[in-house]
Amino acid sequence: MPGQRKRRERELRQRAESWQGPWEAVFETQDPEEWRAYLRRIRAEGRYPDESRLRYDVLCGRLASPTTYRLSVPAVAPPR
Repeated sequence: MPGQRKRRERELRQRAESWQGPWEAVFETQDPEEWRAYLRRIRAEGRYPDESRLRYDVLCGRLASPTTYRLSVPAVAPPR
């Protein structure tokens, strides 16, 4: 069905953006192959069953800084 991928990506992004708290970086790399391998591994392990709570960032690089790939999860506030 046309547009389904965009709609699904938009819904996932909106759910991730609904989290107003801080994010904790779980994985960060500048190697795209390592990034894809890590994502395949965590999906196979089922480490994060609700992927809508994950934030995938691709920080576009320039000459001074290369492209960086980052996976973040919502940080849990310490108990008071």
